[in-house]
Amino acid sequence: MSRNMQLVPMPCVPTFQLSTLVPDRLEAIQRYTRELQYNHTGTQFFEIKKNRPLTGLMDLAREMIRESLPIKCLEAVILGIYLTNSMPGVERFPISFKTEFSGNYFRHIVLGIHYAGRFGTLGMSRREDLMFKPPVCRTLIDLILEFESSYRKCWHTLKKVKIGQYVSHDPHSVEQIEWKHSVIDIEKLSREELRKELERHTRDMRLKVMKGAAVPSSPTRERKKDSSSPHRSQSSPHRRNGRGERRSSGEKKTTDQKNLNDVGYQIRV
Repeated sequence: MSRNMQLVPMPCVPTFQLSTLVPDRLEAIQRYTRELQYNHTGTQFFEIKKNRPLTGLMDLAREMIRESLPIKCLEAVILGIYLTNSMPGVERFPISFKTEFSGNYFRHIVLGIHYAGRFGTLGMSRREDLMFKPPVCRTLIDLILEFESSYRKCWHTLKKVKIGQYVSHDPHSVEQIEWKHSVIDIEKLSREELRKELERHTRDMRLKVMKGAAVPSSPTRERKKDSSSPHRSQSSPHRRNGRGERRSSGEKKTTDQKNLNDVGYQIRV
């Protein structure tokens, strides 16, 4: 019987030539993510702790590639970060959604992409139009409204959006991903208020890139040089981007600071 069993082909991690355009690279990464397939089993194959440093999450991404098991949306975000680390002109940031359908609430997350002044996303979902968006949106509000339209097509009402900060390209960074720099209550904001809030968030992300460019060495390298430095706690990048910087729109702070289950992101439509 074993002679008649066929080996299941493993998806191949995309490789690129220097001449490969960034939009083509992003499409190839999304195709690879789809080839891993969505995890419908009910069992979480990879445990993702969102407070882990980036270097630990990149180790987990390598494990996903090695095992080639089905994944869900949160794993796809980590994998997308890993596969785009070698693209310095591509900035990445998490975008999570809370929606309502028939009295029940659902959560989903994608990896926001900012390249050449345009916004798009990478990700994984049961729905084809809730993961990959090519980087063609001129502004962040255009991207969010594109997702709102996609949700409306499957009878979901978009309630809240949480947007993080740009993620470091250094796979050895000890930074933590800032998952929710801005928390936006869609229903309580007018379109003009939403536009201003998202423009503010875009400026914050741009400012982080400018600050990062002014620092020549990464936190990881600095700590390796002097691991016993008494000022170690002061150089921690995730403490600089603390709770005081997070913006919240149209809702009480106590509601936003409830920690989401790391494996609770799913869209049942």
